[in-house]
Amino acid sequence: MRYLITFSYDGTNYSGYQIQPNEYSIQEEIEKKLSIINGNNKVKIFSSGRTDKGVHANNAKAHFDLDKEIDLNKFKHSLNSLLNDDIYIKDIKKVNNDFHSRFDIKKKEYIYKINLGDYNPCNRNYVYQYNKELNINNIKEAITYLEGTHNFKAFTKEDEQNDFVRTIYKINITLEKDILTLSFLGNGFLRYMIRNMVGTLINIGENKIKPEDIKQILLSEDRKKAGIKAPACGLYLNNVFYE
Repeated sequence: MRYLITFSYDGTNYSGYQIQPNEYSIQEEIEKKLSIINGNNKVKIFSSGRTDKGVHANNAKAHFDLDKEIDLNKFKHSLNSLLNDDIYIKDIKKVNNDFHSRFDIKKKEYIYKINLGDYNPCNRNYVYQYNKELNINNIKEAITYLEGTHNFKAFTKEDEQNDFVRTIYKINITLEKDILTLSFLGNGFLRYMIRNMVGTLINIGENKIKPEDIKQILLSEDRKKAGIKAPACGLYLNNVFYE
């Protein structure tokens, strides 16, 4: 039987989502506790995607297989009672055996939070402490050039892969009590793509480059033309959509 979990996590104290040698990851923590519940028989989870060190998630998804039917509510309670306090299983449900949490994704949404006000030590791990004003109107204009289907090679890790074309359906921007939130809805995102786009949008908000320069950055396919990578702490995997 195949099961899909929806879970949230605080990525501050982890090396990232994916298992890595000599590091502790979100995936390792969940798999260890699943295996305990499964009579110490190993359970492997397949996630909707990876996040890097310090990145958080509000609604990550992953599937796993068991050879038996389970009581969903009891299983959820047992798993949460074993997991570290910075990971929480929000939902578990049975899915078709041919369902795949990564390959069946239709859309993904990430959000990035920036503090434009005074430095706040209490949320330094959850909001990028930029602590200065930005030209919001310029950022709003620049966003329009990122939306749509483009080659985003200039905004990802160099030589990461061969296919750099992605579609961003919508980028929203909100400002509430000095917290600027950018939300990105797309069919998929390359490694560091959002953090690199945010770094570039910050440059535009600083009036260092013009909003329309985004068009030339995209066409250049050159990572050096885009802005610096924004810190991991402000980034959240917000949602994953299968329909």
